[in-house]
Amino acid sequence: MGISPQRHRGHRGGTEKNIKIFKKPLWFLCALCASVVSLFLIAACTPLATEALPAITLTPTIAPVSAATWTPSPAPTEPENPTPPPTLPAPTMDALAATLAALPTTPSGPAATLAPTGAGTALPTEVRLPPEKWQEWPIVPSITAHALAIYQKGIAMGNDPHAFSKIGDCQSVTAAFFGIYDQPGAYSLPRGYESLQQTIDWFRGSFGRESKAVKGGYNVASVLTPTSLLWAYPNACNAGETPLDCEFREHKPSIVIISMETGFSGRTPAVYEKYMRQIIDYVIAKGALPILATKADNFEGDQSINLTTAKLATEYDLPLWNFWRAVQPLPDHGMDMVRNDKFHISVEAWNVRSFTGLEALDALWRAVQ
Repeated sequence: MGISPQRHRGHRGGTEKNIKIFKKPLWFLCALCASVVSLFLIAACTPLATEALPAITLTPTIAPVSAATWTPSPAPTEPENPTPPPTLPAPTMDALAATLAALPTTPSGPAATLAPTGAGTALPTEVRLPPEKWQEWPIVPSITAHALAIYQKGIAMGNDPHAFSKIGDCQSVTAAFFGIYDQPGAYSLPRGYESLQQTIDWFRGSFGRESKAVKGGYNVASVLTPTSLLWAYPNACNAGETPLDCEFREHKPSIVIISMETGFSGRTPAVYEKYMRQIIDYVIAKGALPILATKADNFEGDQSINLTTAKLATEYDLPLWNFWRAVQPLPDHGMDMVRNDKFHISVEAWNVRSFTGLEALDALWRAVQ
């Protein structure tokens, strides 16, 4: 504990003299240390130290992680906007659309079959390539009969068909991802993609909304933990709620985009998978259609997180938005070459992220109509 800047009453002579001598240098050193710590926190999405706790046992039903087993970390100081916000000018977006269109088209698997739905119509059933070939999966997913059933159940439960939510970290904050679509005149859709405006209009209000399940510093465990809200959104949610609880109570989404990065070392795919399963099970139990997403970076070095995400998408029969594939044509595959930390993405990649994310949302929204 540092020395108080106020004089301690009752001290005299040498003791008080020593306080005067060492007071300023000590405070200077404290400030210097705090500055260094802040620089490290700002350098990347700072994860909560708690997410690595292996002692938590998975159960068939989803329950909030007990606060008694949790050691909360201080609030991270990751800026809300990790890179300058995308502007999506028309010429840039036209070039982007042309680049994405030039990507080789790889089918998800054998020819799609038709599965009957409750409405007596036919729906294509996506037969994917194995998860190990996730890099060849399409950028924009298609829907399956199982995914449609999840959505329809949620609508019957009272979910809002005009609402979607995001679950993520600093790479999903509104200032850099999707928020621009709630700002008429701030974006331009590429030629030939004008129909996306219908999706923007349908979900208006969700793009620029601050999801309680998104925050710089969140990770797969944070969104399941009530204590996360104490620093992320103090006084915004009910006591004992997790970020997921609060978001679903407030917004009642019918579709949820789950995009969790891993900008930290020492975490295994098994830990990521354990908590991702809880998130997916929670979302499905609420009747919302989950959209899983790959990430642009390879921070872990072996692409094991994207592989794990693809395995979960296959197992749960859920749509997967292959953002990783979308940024492959970009310089350094969409990574920020200025920061060069192998985690943060470039401004151009942010443009690709918002645009292809919108395409994925559009494809699934039209499929459930």
